[in-house]
Amino acid sequence: MEDGLSDRLTTVTRTFNTPKRMKQNTGLPHVLAGPILRHAQDDCLLLWLATTCSTEWRFRLRHADDTLFDRVLSGSEQTELPIGRHAFVQLLSIAADTPWPQDALLHYDLAYRENERWHWIGEWAPHLCQPEQSSPHLVIQRHVTRILHGSCRKPHHPSDDGLRRVDAEILACATQPEQRPALLMMSGDQVYVDDVSGPMLHAIHQLDARLGLFDELINGAVIDSGHALMQHEHTYYRRTQLLPRTPANVTLLERFFGGARKPIFTTANAENHLVSLSEVLCMYLLVWSPVPWTLIETREPALPESLRKRYRREAENVDRFVTGLPEAARALCHVPCCMMFDDHDITDDWNLSLAWEETVYEHPFSRRIVGNALLAYVLCQGWGNKPDCMTELIPHCMELLDAAASHEGCLDSDLQDALIDRLLAFRGWQYTLQTSPAIVVLDTRTHRWRRPDKPSRPSGLMDWEALSDFQQQILDHAAVIVVSPAPVFGVKLIEIVQRIFTFFGKPLLVDAENWMAHHEAATIMLSIFRHRRTPQNFVLLSGDVHYSFAYDVELRYETESPAVWQITSSGIKNEFPPVLIEWLDRLNRWLFAPWSPLNLLTQRRSFHIYPRLPQGRSAGERVWNHSGIGDVRLSDDGRPLTIRQLNAARGETEFLPGRRKE
Repeated sequence: MEDGLSDRLTTVTRTFNTPKRMKQNTGLPHVLAGPILRHAQDDCLLLWLATTCSTEWRFRLRHADDTLFDRVLSGSEQTELPIGRHAFVQLLSIAADTPWPQDALLHYDLAYRENERWHWIGEWAPHLCQPEQSSPHLVIQRHVTRILHGSCRKPHHPSDDGLRRVDAEILACATQPEQRPALLMMSGDQVYVDDVSGPMLHAIHQLDARLGLFDELINGAVIDSGHALMQHEHTYYRRTQLLPRTPANVTLLERFFGGARKPIFTTANAENHLVSLSEVLCMYLLVWSPVPWTLIETREPALPESLRKRYRREAENVDRFVTGLPEAARALCHVPCCMMFDDHDITDDWNLSLAWEETVYEHPFSRRIVGNALLAYVLCQGWGNKPDCMTELIPHCMELLDAAASHEGCLDSDLQDALIDRLLAFRGWQYTLQTSPAIVVLDTRTHRWRRPDKPSRPSGLMDWEALSDFQQQILDHAAVIVVSPAPVFGVKLIEIVQRIFTFFGKPLLVDAENWMAHHEAATIMLSIFRHRRTPQNFVLLSGDVHYSFAYDVELRYETESPAVWQITSSGIKNEFPPVLIEWLDRLNRWLFAPWSPLNLLTQRRSFHIYPRLPQGRSAGERVWNHSGIGDVRLSDDGRPLTIRQLNAARGETEFLPGRRKE
């Protein structure tokens, strides 16, 4: 830590605990979001919250009729950062006095003090309590025998929300702690800051005004501040017009801020791309909790007639999303939630290629947009993945935010740009959970294997150094669970289509990001499975692609091969165009049948790929295209016993071993 910064951290914490900041804000709920259970082990719990004022907390934990813990949290156990006049994000790190029981149902409760009285969760967030319960509960698992996992939760997508199914699963096994999932792994696109509906953007602006979130100065755009952006006539659906009209910005407009149409895989609607830090923070509050929506009015903003129909169509989907938020929030406080970013948490095609990086990071406006989203990820996702994982960054975040709280509620541009530089250079986003088996969560976005000779071609998802570090982390483990946001073994035909578009210089049109798109990165990643000290049971959990599938994988020319499972679940609230994925799945089966010579053209030719078939589908179909959540149950030695995809609305499928390999 730099000289003087540790002293500043102590000063900031002491300032937050003074009585003058404890006053409740009239007309605002005390707690806006949370608690979200981020990490649980027998000696420590991490809880994330957002509040409208500085708070003194009391925590208690019970097992059956025994009270295991009940006291006011110390200053070292809570860190809170101001994000506005009436808004704080907080992380509570609660240390056990003696180890807490494992594999047992533990009831926990959290209270804040107001008017000389403690207010518990059942009073200020009854939606977080299951029926006939007055507080949430959790299970600290000794072994990881069940994981729920997924990615891609877009609020205005017409499908149902998979987090509601997580809540239903926890309800179903409330009195059977051995059936509870050990954790919920959210492997990317927890928010879509680049694809925002008009009603969501309108709610963001209202919430920003109610909470008085910090403003910021913006360079390189038509508008000069975050608040000016919200009031600009082009703030809804026309943000592409906020860049200065100069020849130098043509490439930036196309690559980053143009809402490029992607005819095959996705349609990126950047017209409402979030820009300021306050906008992104409001988005997190609105997707994590139903409480901020009580501060939102349903009136429409002033829009041209041509946009009103679209706004109202999106409003129907957003209203449906909000209706399910109580169950989603309840799920997040009952099971430990681990998170990793993918591109939409920051922006579409984030760091796709060297040319993309050069275009975006050299322009002050787009650099600020990426930096703001990354800072919001730190505060709302990365901070709680494990104890001390953001220790290097949080003091600098605190310095920026405390300065804004002390100086008329506007972020200091020099401090903000310096922090963004730190975030872009940071190499500690990936993390490992020392569970049984160990869980290694990969950062496939910031350690890219760039191509200086072909800057427009997609970069490798991880560079040589990051892959070497990953290999060292897993050596000599008997079993390991690896979270790679993009599947290591994907659908071959789709990867071929992406390669064709890349060959013709159009990787942005098809999200040409997969492990096989970069020869060197793919070669090293695949060679890791051949190392004699590699884990013998190797589970790969992925998302990203908006459909779900599972493969059993073996080395083709080895007498002893590790057992590898590629398990992909996507999306939590998103789906692939159904007719298109049906045809791609069918063509993939025809073109890459076991006898097909096309298999020799793929980098996976040294592996046997055994697709698992979704139960209840037509013969041979391999993908499942329903929003929901993945459910993997594991044996004690880390082998999947069942692999299921649970639909968000109702129903499910189990991926059953197929009869034939690719």
